[in-house]
Amino acid sequence: EPRSTCCCLAWTLLIVTINILVFFMNLLLLFVIFTIVLLPTIVVVYFGFQCHSKVLHSAARYCRSFLDDSSSSALIILGFVIMSPLIVAAMAIYCSLARRFHLLMCFQPYSRAVYKGVKWRWYEEGGLCRCARGWNTQVKAWV
Repeated sequence: EPRSTCCCLAWTLLIVTINILVFFMNLLLLFVIFTIVLLPTIVVVYFGFQCHSKVLHSAARYCRSFLDDSSSSALIILGFVIMSPLIVAAMAIYCSLARRFHLLMCFQPYSRAVYKGVKWRWYEEGGLCRCARGWNTQVKAWV
């Protein structure tokens, strides 16, 4: 049966809050994975730009001793070349984690706020911790 207007608004606010928290948890996981996987690219491009005479031209010892403009340009190019496969690897890691832990299934539909007696999606599918039960390999993250 449908909820009253006040109750529906309160449940809608609760569901919106839960969905926003789940979204930011997914975003944080995505940010951490991309930062860790792309760290070599970040370091190589940073040193390339730092030691190039037309960009930052640092007075650091390693810039004067080891890196001239040609080697700085090579570092910049190398950093951007290795970025593409690392982005693909980072996205693959995130997608496998999201699928394994069912992260996208934590989002709740708004029908939970409109009708009484409707169970939460995570409760219907075995609870938040599915470790004790067998994993359902037929469940897709986008369903």
